[in-house]
Amino acid sequence: MEFIEAVALGDFLGKPVWAWTLFLTIVAGILAFDLGVFHRQAHAISFRESMIQSSIFVSIALAFGAWIWWSYGSQSGLDFLTAYLVEYSLALDNIFVIALVFTYFAIPREFQHRVLFWGILGVIVLRAVMITLGSAIVTEFHWVLYLFGAFLIFTGLKMLWLVDQKPDIANNPALLFLKRHIRVTNELHGDRFLVKLPDTKTGRIVTHATPLFLALCVIEFADIVFAVDSVPAVFLITTDPFIVYTSNIFAIMGLRALFFTLSAMIERFHYLKYALALVLVFIGAKIFIAQVTGKIPSEISLGVTFTLLAGGVLYSIYKTRRGQRLQPAE
Repeated sequence: MEFIEAVALGDFLGKPVWAWTLFLTIVAGILAFDLGVFHRQAHAISFRESMIQSSIFVSIALAFGAWIWWSYGSQSGLDFLTAYLVEYSLALDNIFVIALVFTYFAIPREFQHRVLFWGILGVIVLRAVMITLGSAIVTEFHWVLYLFGAFLIFTGLKMLWLVDQKPDIANNPALLFLKRHIRVTNELHGDRFLVKLPDTKTGRIVTHATPLFLALCVIEFADIVFAVDSVPAVFLITTDPFIVYTSNIFAIMGLRALFFTLSAMIERFHYLKYALALVLVFIGAKIFIAQVTGKIPSEISLGVTFTLLAGGVLYSIYKTRRGQRLQPAE
């Protein structure tokens, strides 16, 4: 009943409905522009094109963060920037998995954007569900944040221990399930996800999934797994579902646009994974440290997060330029 009354009064999850509408309109405009202008025809994305698109998306995200700062105060603005930076950084690991998926299914570069585009639509829906449920749980049971903190500390330490472990795409649960329950072609059929072909047993014309569809499903499954880390991390930065959701979507959209740049040189950022693990440990520990020292100011959280990530990037570049052999996951 309270939910219905809130919506009727023009408020949803703590923010006016028009603010949510503004955000969704911006996202819809970006996707329409991306599909209708940048990728009207399937083609291999160049380094320059990838950088231009990512720069546009990052600029839009920062402008949105500036609007949040102006509309809702510096605290909300800092929370958005910190959440955006954390989500953007954590999603870098997802880029590595996506590159492995495309390699496993032998997806040509000209068809990869189609998978990423539809993957973004899935992310928008899945993150909305997860963040709405998470917000409801945190609001009702505030102590859950301590579980989030402990989980992130455990995850960060696990990442440090297993930093070189590579995902086993062939035994991915989503892929194994799909292969058992649907018909799948052995080869691509252009940029199509589904095709009509004769059944090998009956000869009837039936729908088959293509490797492009399998790649999309595995990537979506991977995003759910990554969201288990990233969503609690952002909730420990702010419990405002508007900031949690908008920072998540803007970060993922910007990073997916940068995929075609990063996928070619992801091995150069080997030590960034250590920095990401330390960021998770820091964010998870914040809620426990706050019990002793008081709440850590947002500007300090942003500074520590940025310093760790910048250190991981710079050290990776330094080690690579010196010619020392790295051993990234294959």
